Amino acid sequence: MTFEEAKTYLLERAQALRVQLEVFGSHQRELSLKAHEGRLEEVKQAQRGGIGLRLVENGRVGYAYTEDLTPPSLDWALEEARQNAALQSETGGFLPKGHALGHQDTLGEGLSAPLEAKQRAALEFEANLRKDPRVGQVMFAGYTEREVAVHLGSTEGASGTYRAGLAGLMGSMVMREGTSLKQGWGADWAGEFHVLDPGRTAHTLLERTGRLLGARPLKTGRYTAYLEPRAFAHLLLAFWSLWSGKAVLEGKSRLAGKLGTRIASPAVTLVDDPTFPQGLVRRPFDAEGTPARRTVLVEAGVLRNYLTNSEAALRLGVANTGHAARDYRGTLGVAPTNLVVEPGAGVTFETGVIVSEVMGVHAGANPISGEFSLQALGLWVEDGEIRHPVENFAISGNFLELLERVVAVGAELEWTFMGVAVGTPVVAVADLSFAGA
Repeated sequence: MTFEEAKTYLLERAQALRVQLEVFGSHQRELSLKAHEGRLEEVKQAQRGGIGLRLVENGRVGYAYTEDLTPPSLDWALEEARQNAALQSETGGFLPKGHALGHQDTLGEGLSAPLEAKQRAALEFEANLRKDPRVGQVMFAGYTEREVAVHLGSTEGASGTYRAGLAGLMGSMVMREGTSLKQGWGADWAGEFHVLDPGRTAHTLLERTGRLLGARPLKTGRYTAYLEPRAFAHLLLAFWSLWSGKAVLEGKSRLAGKLGTRIASPAVTLVDDPTFPQGLVRRPFDAEGTPARRTVLVEAGVLRNYLTNSEAALRLGVANTGHAARDYRGTLGVAPTNLVVEPGAGVTFETGVIVSEVMGVHAGANPISGEFSLQALGLWVEDGEIRHPVENFAISGNFLELLERVVAVGAELEWTFMGVAVGTPVVAVADLSFAGA
């Protein structure tokens, strides 16, 4: 069966059984090309897909999934979901009312270039990295693309499909200058292959890494931090769950009970927008069929919304923002899509540290308390001029307190993608703690 045929089959069976059922099908295709010393070392293509069921019977919710779309497997998954629902003690589960969502293609011809063109892009990227005599070793250089097709239907009327995808160039290399060694990595992502430029990506990676050679230790102290887009994006990715309505309900967010209050500097406006035309990832509706829209999380420092699905919205007594998320093998959660720090009037560099990289985010950041202590790299700036690179230091503090001390936001967005797309300018933070020499 096709996904659409399987969806129709399951919804008809659910209606006959008089249970509520949501069918979430997805099919993902990935292509990965790795270049090494002027030749393609690896060409990998992978596909996976399946159908996930969310069933509600007598207010109890059960999940199941299958990757086999034959009638016996679909029947098994439906019965498995019923049995899992019966095991639940918690009642009150429901499926939201839905409507026809149509078919939307947010990818178009974005990845339709021939394989040979993508292979040339990977090879050109690696060749451009090797042109710099300071590069001692290219650890990795390649091209990757992802395409996903989503099919959704429910007994409550939701029905729709969409197709999305993105492409990227990624690389990592070691640069040497005298006795100084630095390993750099970087990636450029775009919604269409032809937007990528191997020469530009290589130049950016070389420039970002090369400027850190010859770094000096940084003295311990409290300085103004100029967090470059990629560094601030990694902090946001570590702490986005503070805005999760699900985390608020579970007592795992310090933002609980603070809607309408100031939680950040007036310079900070944070939104999530799955429809943002310049965003890396776009989706027309969420995993429950709620149409996507722009959601303001922080407006000039004031907390305006949490990210919610239908259940979190109902229990919190707020509007559903349409951020239900799931994989066909998982249960329903909440997730952002394109997190955007809205550009400001610009940053004027005075004296402090330009933080270019933060490392060890998963081990050094507590997404519940907001506390962080992260190794970092950067540049010492004094009287508005970059004086020298700095290393062997860590930045620490609390992310919400950091947001309160934002003194300026840059004027240009730069995108980072790590499952979630984050667009942010440079963010200047006063009086951040640096632990160094």
